[in-house]
Amino acid sequence: MTADVPVGLTAAPGARVGIDVGGTFTDFVLALPGDARGLLHHKEPSTPGDPARAVADGLAAVLDRAGLRSGDLASITHGTTIGLNAIIQRRGARIALVVTEGYRDILEIGRSRMPSSFDLHAVKEEPLVPRDRIVEIAARLGPDGRPVHTPDDRELARVAEELAATGAEAAAVLVLHGHTDPAFEARLTERLGALLPGLPLTSSAAIWPEVREFERALVACLNVYIQPLMRRYFDRLEALLDGLGVTAPVYIAASNGGSLSLRSAAERPIETVLSGPAAGVTAATRLGRAAGIQRLVTFDMGGTSSDIAIAVDGEPEFATHTTIGGLPLILPVVAVSAIGAGGGSVVRADEYGVLKVGPDSAGADPGPVAYGRGGIRPTVTDCYLHTGVIDPATFLGGRMALDAPAAARALGRVAEGLGFDSADQAADGALRVATAGMAVELQKTLAGRGLDPAEFTLVPFGGAGPTHAAVLAEEVGIREIVVPPTAATFCALGAVGADLRRDFARSLRRDLDDTSVDALRSILAGLESQARTWLSEQGPATGATHLTLAVDMSYTGQAYELRVPLTSPLTPAGLTEAFHQEHERLYGFRDAGAAIRIGTARLAISAAGPDLTPARLPDTANAAPTGPAGHRTVLLSGRRVTADVHKRDALRTGHILTGPAVVEQDDTTVLVPPGWSATVDRLGNLRLRYS
Repeated sequence: MTADVPVGLTAAPGARVGIDVGGTFTDFVLALPGDARGLLHHKEPSTPGDPARAVADGLAAVLDRAGLRSGDLASITHGTTIGLNAIIQRRGARIALVVTEGYRDILEIGRSRMPSSFDLHAVKEEPLVPRDRIVEIAARLGPDGRPVHTPDDRELARVAEELAATGAEAAAVLVLHGHTDPAFEARLTERLGALLPGLPLTSSAAIWPEVREFERALVACLNVYIQPLMRRYFDRLEALLDGLGVTAPVYIAASNGGSLSLRSAAERPIETVLSGPAAGVTAATRLGRAAGIQRLVTFDMGGTSSDIAIAVDGEPEFATHTTIGGLPLILPVVAVSAIGAGGGSVVRADEYGVLKVGPDSAGADPGPVAYGRGGIRPTVTDCYLHTGVIDPATFLGGRMALDAPAAARALGRVAEGLGFDSADQAADGALRVATAGMAVELQKTLAGRGLDPAEFTLVPFGGAGPTHAAVLAEEVGIREIVVPPTAATFCALGAVGADLRRDFARSLRRDLDDTSVDALRSILAGLESQARTWLSEQGPATGATHLTLAVDMSYTGQAYELRVPLTSPLTPAGLTEAFHQEHERLYGFRDAGAAIRIGTARLAISAAGPDLTPARLPDTANAAPTGPAGHRTVLLSGRRVTADVHKRDALRTGHILTGPAVVEQDDTTVLVPPGWSATVDRLGNLRLRYS
């Protein structure tokens, strides 16, 4: 299922491929430098039982379509949620944890918080490692980094024997205060590894040397939990790519919006768990910079779920504390929030006769009822088909015919369970329910940051994002939408242009004075050395190297810290004023007399990826307007209206259309409801505005 979108671009020599593995489709974008076609896009049905198979099959199809050989590829960047799905579904490896004596219950106790303070039936998340696979060791550092207990050979032999008895496939090692001297924990892990040569061991401080023992233990455990699965996948992928004759380096998209080598991803798979959504946000921020959009909200609606992220002034929002599968993660990631259903989310009547949308998804197999693959439960996609927004004959450019009568029958059964008169009511009601749930989550996300939806532009992508965008925007009060030309494969586009990037951190936890600033300088120098060594191991960089420095700071006694960019002189006075300014910006005041503490030093290194700046299209504002390709009846907000049908590839810069209208392209459908208008800008984006 392939489509060309004539979007010009400027890129480095050599064809580059971006890949995003989704629940329903695996998306591909091939950048063709110096070629009039610019970008080539492809959607391959995902193969959940063997995800690498869809990657290999789709890559072969893309190369064939482009008339290229495997040797013409300069690089492949691949986003995946395999690790994330393994964590959510709890199907990772059997792992163990070695922890300082007296801290065997660290994962069980956690932060001693229930998921919901007001839900008497809330069930606490099960620990990732059960207590009988946690082994204590007489090893401990003090908060100043000095050894309190160092295990002797007899102690190590005992621990190795108990660890082997757990039957674990991999294990993590955590020493109390290990972040103060990562080398201590690394030596301990190495000594244990010599006694257990068949058991992969990982030091928690090597993964992320930041204070907070529970979260650091969890990061290390999550890494080893998905590592065997990810390594098997990477080995399978390499074998299939070798079979195609591919010799280009393979990179994996990272949760921080960058990318890393296949080797780094195999060693630190925890850094890839949010790679797919993060790549889409990266592409959206590039679009925002090119289109002059200062504030944007991304809306990624795929087959399983819908995600949002916020970007201001061309930079996505990052988070150092997020949750995956109910477990906290302290690694820096692009701040992506799940807000609701996807195109494959199942529509049903629950046992009380209440209309529900999701969280179950039909996935790629069997998929929505209309796909004709044996699915019997209707989905959001079936609803859009039944309402007339999606044309069964032109779905995916006509290469995949949909069964509209089957979708109608399935929705009719849901209607009966709800006491509705028709499938129309079930379809319309399901879309309203999905929109209401998304709107609540989006408004909460913006309100929690003190942001006004009316000041933001919505950038939708994913196969269903452009279809649902205007309905969601109208619900939350967003008045402008920008739909990129390649919306359905946007995450793959983000991957193909991703920078090489990795984040580093080290906690200090000291009062701000001359001594602590000297220690901060030393730590930052060490982090920079690590970062440059890492970058040199990733393969040839395509652009300039950039370092970003920051430090977490707080007033003494505060429970949480603020991230302060290190743009001021690295002196006590300079850091003090920088922290005061940041505190004043966020909270409206400063406490000039309060003592200040330095928390964690942070450094990010990046090497720019290929330049994929879209070329400006010719101005055709004075050309004769392009009329609709046809008309059809569409069910919108409970009533049938006649909508103009436009073909996206027939629209030119400056052409204006008004709703109700449907804009069809090979890989998605854009809905322009009544009250909205749309025009094409100089970059090929479709800009919708609410009047």
